[in-house]
Amino acid sequence: MSKKKDIKKIRNTVENCKKCILYKTRNKAVFGEGCLNSKIMLIGEAPGRNEDIQGKPFVGKAGKILDDLLDSVDLKRNNVYITNILICRPPKNRNPLKKEINRCKKYLDLQIDIIKPSIIVPMGNFSTSYILNKFNIKVDKIRNTHGRIYKINNKLQNIKIIPLYHPAFAIYNKNIKNILFNDFKSVTKALDKI
Repeated sequence: MSKKKDIKKIRNTVENCKKCILYKTRNKAVFGEGCLNSKIMLIGEAPGRNEDIQGKPFVGKAGKILDDLLDSVDLKRNNVYITNILICRPPKNRNPLKKEINRCKKYLDLQIDIIKPSIIVPMGNFSTSYILNKFNIKVDKIRNTHGRIYKINNKLQNIKIIPLYHPAFAIYNKNIKNILFNDFKSVTKALDKI
């Protein structure tokens, strides 16, 4: 099967998913989007209010910051693949629960398997913890891992993981915004070495 068909099949499953109670309060399931042949995959935590309404990842205020981050290193949304761990918005934008992540992670794992990114950028504590754990890297808080490049070399592929603060965190903290922009430079440095 082609990547396009594989992604479409998963998207159809996601749109009808009822694996956890979040489906009862969602407007739309939010699946990943972007370039299916991208070397870069950006992974957020969960859809917010705007994402839930539009059914697209990172379209609210955090999405604007993400666009600014991409622009700062001459990348566009259509050059990367953007997704989240959860496909449904948690009520009142609360943090994802472990049981929700466990039920939803299969969709993320399938997207990683299909896209086969060379660089994975988990954004925020929950996505960073999940991705580091998935690749058997010691999990630590985002404040200790942001901007670092973790190299995974296995028989199937070489991957660089670059954890970042979640763009939503920068909405309320200008110091984090500066750190985020500086850390994002690591993404293009890693891309240049591929």
